Amino acid sequence: MSRLYSVNPLDQSVVGDVAVTTQEQLTQAVERAKVGQQAWAKRALSERAQQLSDAYKKLLPHQAQLATLISQEMGKDFRRASYEAHGVVQSAAYMIEEAVDAFQPERLAAKSELQYRALGVVGVISPWNYPLAMANNLLIPALVAGNSVILKPSEHTPLVADLFIQTLQSQLPDGVLQIVHGDGQVGQALVQSDIQMIAFTGSVAAGRNIMANAAPQLKRLVMELGGNDPMIVLASADIKAAARFAVASSFENAGQMCTSTERVYVDQSIADTFYQQVMAHARYYLTGGWDEPGVNIGPLASADQHQRVVSQLQDAEQKGARFLMGQADYTLPFVEPTVVAGMTPDMQLEQTETFGPVVAMAEFEHVEEAIERANDSIYGLGAVVFGGQDAAAVAEQLEAGMVSVNQGVGGPGDSPWVGAKQSGFGFHGSKAGHRQFSQVRVINF
Repeated sequence: MSRLYSVNPLDQSVVGDVAVTTQEQLTQAVERAKVGQQAWAKRALSERAQQLSDAYKKLLPHQAQLATLISQEMGKDFRRASYEAHGVVQSAAYMIEEAVDAFQPERLAAKSELQYRALGVVGVISPWNYPLAMANNLLIPALVAGNSVILKPSEHTPLVADLFIQTLQSQLPDGVLQIVHGDGQVGQALVQSDIQMIAFTGSVAAGRNIMANAAPQLKRLVMELGGNDPMIVLASADIKAAARFAVASSFENAGQMCTSTERVYVDQSIADTFYQQVMAHARYYLTGGWDEPGVNIGPLASADQHQRVVSQLQDAEQKGARFLMGQADYTLPFVEPTVVAGMTPDMQLEQTETFGPVVAMAEFEHVEEAIERANDSIYGLGAVVFGGQDAAAVAEQLEAGMVSVNQGVGGPGDSPWVGAKQSGFGFHGSKAGHRQFSQVRVINF
């Protein structure tokens, strides 16, 4: 039986391995999921929620182990990995309550009701950059709605996903929650299998492939497909606050975050001061292993990801970018904190998602130019404007699913996580997002 080996990006050591799921095993998992889902959906909504809440309580003793596996498998420093693991476990009960509220039937008239019923079997395909949080955001509403779930985690983070799912499985009925392992071929087989929905977080290219493979059966899709988030810094901005945000957003999780700030457009009248502030903040970021004290930026998650970032930096250097901090070439496994000025529209840094610890900046004379460049992208996940009273008017013109003024993207509480353009197909979070995991039914009594 073929094995999938999880490799520590810091030193290329093998963390552990899991069995790759065969086509026959996948077919069997789908059949178990169908049977398990029928019984699961017949339970009362409150009963499903309670059993799921009890299952998450079993994760409490495993929080440190989950965090360690996140760090070992994808390089995230232990503090951030702990935030992710603890956040998933500690917020589960609240998320389950939100989902229960979303799926309550609604009275339309005296003898008419709007119901939210289970779809069937949901395939969840999750990424490596937040291997627990991204999967969890899709698992909970799918399960509360009465669906069964088959998770295909990233091949870069199979061990943390395996511990997560096996712990939950032990408290749930047979077939309700399962895991399959492998690369994109296993993911494609899951998409093509006899299931009713695919919930995916990953690249635009993979999303297009999933859509094509799901089309023959018209499967339900919810997909978050990455971003190339712009930030516009107006002359009226608090320069220190804007610079602090630009660095923090660009470097978070070594830049491997879907809503990382990828492109910064700054008014030329304040550019020099802004650059100085960016470099002042960037110098505080330390690169190193996940268990080293004070480390902010770990190794990039894989050699392929490292090469993608380096290729973009080399492309920028060849096209005239100025490196205010860092350089265009780095050896594995790190990319040091890098600050680039003089970004131009023909550079890969501007055209596509970088997913590395890079602050890429360009100057503008007229704000209309910044808005045009910010919107000139297939992506539309998040966008940010820093400025005074004129910032809101600029924000209104940005083409993104989540736009913020003088702060990061994403709304408070039960807000949807939504992308525009090719950054999303459907969305999750909020009542409306949870309900995408259900079949809407109007029934008249």
